[in-house]
Amino acid sequence: MALTRFEPFREMVSMQRQMNRLLDQMMSIPGDPESFNSAMAFMPAAEINETEDTVKLRMELPGIEARDLDVKVTANAVAIVGERKQEINQEEKGIRHSEFRYGSFQRVIPLPVRVQNDQVKAEFQNGILCLTLPKAEEEKKRVVTISLNGEAQGQRGQQLQPSSQRKQTQS
Repeated sequence: MALTRFEPFREMVSMQRQMNRLLDQMMSIPGDPESFNSAMAFMPAAEINETEDTVKLRMELPGIEARDLDVKVTANAVAIVGERKQEINQEEKGIRHSEFRYGSFQRVIPLPVRVQNDQVKAEFQNGILCLTLPKAEEEKKRVVTISLNGEAQGQRGQQLQPSSQRKQTQS
C-alpha cells in the first residue's frame, strides 16, 4: 500500500474550480428557476497551458459532434457553445437509468494574454477540442518594470528610459 501525500492547496484549487463551474452555470440560467436542473446538465471541463509563443486550450467534449459546436475567439477570450444530444430509444420498455449528462452548454473562457484570433488552429479528435492560440506580438515583446516599495527602479521622479535616450537627456 502506497502512501499519498496530502496537499491541501491542491484540494482548495480543485474545490475553487468546482465552485467556479457551479457559479458559471447558475449565472447563465435565464430567469426561470425550473431551468436550473437543465443548466446543470452538462458543463465540459477545460484546461489552459501557456507557453512562450502560444496559449493552448483543451476542452473535454465527449459524445459531441463537431457540427454541434460553435467556437468564437476574440483577442481576450474564447466562447464555446454546443450541445450534447440525448439519444433515447423509444422502442424499449422498462426502467431506464442514466448518469450521463446532456444538454446545451456555453463557456466563455478568459485568456491570460491577448492572442491573434485570426491565426487560431483547431483540432477536434476523440472528444477533445484543442485550440492553439498564438500570442499577439505585443504580448511576446512586453517587458514589465516592477516597482519596489512603491518607487520606480530609476532615480526618484525620473522614468526609466532606454540607455540611448538617457545619454541624450543628460547632456
